Amino acid sequence: MEAGGECFPKQRQVLILFLLLGEALAGWESRRYSVMEETESGSFVANLAKDLGLGVGELAARGARVVSEDNEPGLQLDLQTGELVLSEKLDREEMCGSTDPCVMHFQVLLKNPLGVFRGELLVRDINDHSPEFPEREMTLKILETSPPGTVFALKKAQDLDVGNNNIQNYSISPNAHFRVSTRTRGDGRKYPELVLVKELDREEQAELKVTLTALDGGSPPRSGAAQVRILVLDVNDNAPEFVQTLYQVQVPENSPVGMLVVKVSARDLDTGTNGEISYSYFYSSQEISTTFELNNFSGEVRLIKKLDFETISSYELEMEASDGGGLSGRCSVSIEVVDVNDNFPELTISSLTSPIPENSPETEVALFRVRDRDSGDNGKMTCCIQDDLPFLLKPSEENFYTLVTNGALDRESQAEYNITITVSDLGTPRLQTQHTITVTVSDVNDNAPAFSQTTYTLRVRENNSPALHIGTVSATDRDAGANAQVTYSLLPPRDPQLPLASLVSINADNGQLFALRSLDYEALQAFEVRVGAADRGSPALSSQALVRVLVLDDNDNAPFVLYPLQNGSAPCTELVPRAAEAGYLVTKVVAVDGDSGQNAWLSFQLLKATEPGLFGVWAHNGEVRTARLLSERDAVRHRLLVLVKDNGEPPLSASVTLHVLLVDGFSQPYLPLPDVAAAEARADPLTVYLVIALASVSSLFLCSALAFVAVRLCRRSGAASGGGCAVPEGHFPGHLVDVSGAGTLSQSYQYEVCLTGGSGTSEFKFLKPIFPNIVSQDLGRKSEGNPTFQSNFPE
Repeated sequence: MEAGGECFPKQRQVLILFLLLGEALAGWESRRYSVMEETESGSFVANLAKDLGLGVGELAARGARVVSEDNEPGLQLDLQTGELVLSEKLDREEMCGSTDPCVMHFQVLLKNPLGVFRGELLVRDINDHSPEFPEREMTLKILETSPPGTVFALKKAQDLDVGNNNIQNYSISPNAHFRVSTRTRGDGRKYPELVLVKELDREEQAELKVTLTALDGGSPPRSGAAQVRILVLDVNDNAPEFVQTLYQVQVPENSPVGMLVVKVSARDLDTGTNGEISYSYFYSSQEISTTFELNNFSGEVRLIKKLDFETISSYELEMEASDGGGLSGRCSVSIEVVDVNDNFPELTISSLTSPIPENSPETEVALFRVRDRDSGDNGKMTCCIQDDLPFLLKPSEENFYTLVTNGALDRESQAEYNITITVSDLGTPRLQTQHTITVTVSDVNDNAPAFSQTTYTLRVRENNSPALHIGTVSATDRDAGANAQVTYSLLPPRDPQLPLASLVSINADNGQLFALRSLDYEALQAFEVRVGAADRGSPALSSQALVRVLVLDDNDNAPFVLYPLQNGSAPCTELVPRAAEAGYLVTKVVAVDGDSGQNAWLSFQLLKATEPGLFGVWAHNGEVRTARLLSERDAVRHRLLVLVKDNGEPPLSASVTLHVLLVDGFSQPYLPLPDVAAAEARADPLTVYLVIALASVSSLFLCSALAFVAVRLCRRSGAASGGGCAVPEGHFPGHLVDVSGAGTLSQSYQYEVCLTGGSGTSEFKFLKPIFPNIVSQDLGRKSEGNPTFQSNFPE
């Protein structure tokens, strides 16, 4: 609604509101009470509880209060007894001045429910002021030729009292020439006139003095007196005459000081001093003399004080023009003060309710009164508030408005409203007054806690330490205070078999989740928990969220070989035909890993083989294939050591031993494998060839040596005894041959050769050094450069 516009554009709605309000207040008519002015404070005025038909306690229960029209403290309501008493002495003259009757308007405001009782207090006048003349002495000039019966106007006295207590009569002191007559003007005021009853003779008496007394009608009456000095003048047969007998002037109340209000003008046909005119106030009150200034020579009346229409709306000036001969003429000047829109509307808050619960229906927020001291359109007002607020203005009584809520409020949307009440008049230019009130909305527990996510996914590694913080859930509540304090709890799981109490716990204050024990991925990979959040309101509101806990795998399981099975039983032997081509699939190592992800990614590697380069293992699938074509020189039996390793960090591994037998065809029965130690000793063909060659050379050398020795011995024996050959005596055992010429083999070349007994092929059983310590040291040095060499000569 625009400022200054109509706040209630539909006259029909306004009429309905006033009709409804009128029906609600139809039983309470305006009542008038009276009290004498100057009555002592605390004096009884009326019993409002009785007049309103209310019980004594209802006034206090309904929050009754008395508001005067001008917010002047004068009345006080005793809520306990229901009596209306004076809070201070009342001075009728100060309150109303000359206005009669003097009525003070007041209202009795009731809340819960709303009610307005209008009352009037009539302040009756007492005779506490005496009549006073504006001057203690008045001078009156009268021609000596004035005939009896001539009337001379006198300045009237003033009495601040009204009615019968005002001036009722005038009298003068006894004399032989004059009497006084009391006249009544149109406004009811009485003024004196001096009547000549006997001709004057200046030569006999040039000056007379009488006392003029003004009497009021009070009981007892009061009076005031002034001295009238009468000067008897010589004949001046032309009195001054004003051009107009009545001057009517309109002056705006905002006219500047010094402005010319009116200029009066009079003429006198006489000449000389009898024709010289001077102007003066014939009658001047204090308000006139302090507001207007008269130029005695020009007749100009100028403004010497700011006008205020609301204080005095008009002035009546009595002007007199006197010549030098003592004659005078009179005229009236009527000055009407034109109202200007110079008063801003006034707004007074009578009651204000704050805070307001957010779920309340239509609720009265404030009761206020508006007033504009101007008149006409300048005093007519419109009242409105902002359009975008959930509040309405309802007129409740003349110049009273009620601010009510337009439905329930929502504190979470807006917790505080700054309502600006704009009161505009209809003057030109329009003036407006704004008053801002603050209304707060109190909280009601109408919002349940809301989780930041409906579903949380938390991840925790297996083998965790107990009481590990695994994550946090968070819920917020839009309410305030205790209604917004959130507590967390674990709800029963949907799966009754899930041991939730031993898995996780939650901090009720901050929503932190903890793992109560170490988790095992291989036993439990994931589980779900329902978490509840409840506020501390009454009644409490709650919500829930789903927490999905994923257990992350650690590399805590080594690979397990499924084939060939390594269970300590007779080893499995794979048969490979000698006609197999390169890439021939010998077998496949099958292994599994209990972990997941890259911890379960397995790779295969050939660590050791009887003959390197003959077989290969595919790293990704564990297939064992021939790396080249087989030849007749390749050994029959082979032993392969395969390493299975996962991709974890750190990696874990397992090993498997494969036995491979080369056959000419799958129809040829293959020989049984000897024990593992013998097979390892003969595994490497090169080693076997070396042993055979060494044994052959050694045997040949030994046989030659034995033959040579036998021949020598035979010769020596024949020479000595002519006998046969004898076995040579020496310090070395009979199964060793000395080929060094010293009678023994060096330690580096002394071997023990054993052949297999009962073997159709006369294979070596083993070839073993006699001095294992020396040989083992030498073989150890060779094994650093050739691992195969070491494997062919086991101890």
